[in-house]
Amino acid sequence: MILGTLRGANRILDLLGGGANGDPHAMLWTRRIGPTVLTGLLSLVWIVTGLAEANESLLVKPRSVSEPAKLHRASSEGKPPGKRHPGATSKPSSLPPLPAELIGHDGAPMALIPAGEFMMGSDKGDDDEQPVHRVFLDSYYLDKFEVTNGQFAKFVEAIHSEPPWGFGDQETPVVHADRPVRWVNWMDAIGYCLWAGKRLPTEAEWEKAARGTDGRVYPWGNDPPTPTHAVFGLKEGGDTVSPIGNRDHGKSPYDVHDLAGNLYEWVTDWYDDAFYTKMPAINPRGPAEGTAKVQRGGSYINTPYRLRSSFRTKGDPTEHEPNVGFRCAQDVPTP
Repeated sequence: MILGTLRGANRILDLLGGGANGDPHAMLWTRRIGPTVLTGLLSLVWIVTGLAEANESLLVKPRSVSEPAKLHRASSEGKPPGKRHPGATSKPSSLPPLPAELIGHDGAPMALIPAGEFMMGSDKGDDDEQPVHRVFLDSYYLDKFEVTNGQFAKFVEAIHSEPPWGFGDQETPVVHADRPVRWVNWMDAIGYCLWAGKRLPTEAEWEKAARGTDGRVYPWGNDPPTPTHAVFGLKEGGDTVSPIGNRDHGKSPYDVHDLAGNLYEWVTDWYDDAFYTKMPAINPRGPAEGTAKVQRGGSYINTPYRLRSSFRTKGDPTEHEPNVGFRCAQDVPTP
């Protein structure tokens, strides 16, 4: 069919050329219009051929209108329990388990906090910790350690940013590279996390990572803190901030370190002292607006009371403080 049409197209062009009878205007018209005519004919051939092939495919296996299409199902799907063929093994439908630890884009190890419920708040703390309420969180990852001077220095260099006040001597990110960065405001913290492909944790995510699902007072349990658990009770000045990860007795049930003492930590939520009375029960994200951001965990200058995992305080998101740092969170990567 295609060859016949092509021969017909050539014949038409010959006729058009012959009909010119040497007239230069007619010959010019033929040269201009000829390719257009040929293109149109070829397009027509393509359309007709496609329709013909489609019709042939429809005629191969006719299907009744009333015949429903069959869905591809697993062999056991839709069957009641106990009705499977003896000896048959069903394929697991769940996804493979998430790794307990992964390495973030900034090289920091992150611990898995598995999905589930926990009790948030405390009836033995301040008014803004009440009422105690049940919260469900999806799985997520949290940095096992606070962001360090060395890590933050790479961020500053990469984006050509103004370094924090503590970097003024140019020695801090080198000599004290393994100590948590401080003098960073909330804007600095969220900027770093975004640069690293992460985010700041929510207040609920931070608290669950710190106390687990058994309602413990501190990350390590209910016993009061000692110097082997956390850095606290010190005076400002001197060698106050400890390198990350050297208080193994103080880690949380999920192997997250330094969630009590050393430095307060920024989270993403706006602060509202009455938010627990209206907090959503599933993946709460904090108030939509506010004037201060939540800080958690207590610091090196605080008493054990402020090291409790349910304790809440706040800070101006634009202010830099010597006893405030941060760590990042990350959603579970999609397969």
